[in-house]
Formats: sequence, structure tokens, C-alpha cells
Amino acid sequence: MSTAIAAPVDRLLYKPEEAAEVLAIGRSMVYELMADGALTYIKLGRARRIRRTDLEAYVASLSPLPN
Repeated sequence: MSTAIAAPVDRLLYKPEEAAEVLAIGRSMVYELMADGALTYIKLGRARRIRRTDLEAYVASLSPLPN
């Protein structure tokens, strides 16, 4: 049984799993991006959270494919 994750519009912090859903990529890819420093995150205790602004900055940094 899978649980659908809605993309909340007004959320400020995302769990890596939620960020993966918003970015339409796999959870492990989000962890790889965080480990590589491509996706900035914060730590709250032992939990990692990704700011909405950091998700937007990551998407803005992606370069389009050449034609």
C-alpha cells in the first residue's frame, strides 16, 4: 500500500522523501545531491530538511539540454 504525498504549496521545509516527490526524482537521488553539495539542506537534530528556497535554487541551477 503506497501513500501519495501531496506537494504542499506553503511548506517551508521538506523531508528528503517529500523533496524527491516535488522534484519528480528518486529518494536516493536526493540523498546523493545532498551528499555532493548540489542540494543544500539543514539539520534539525538528526533530521535533514530541505528549504523550499533551496529546492527552487537547485532547479534554477539546472542547465537546459542543447538543441
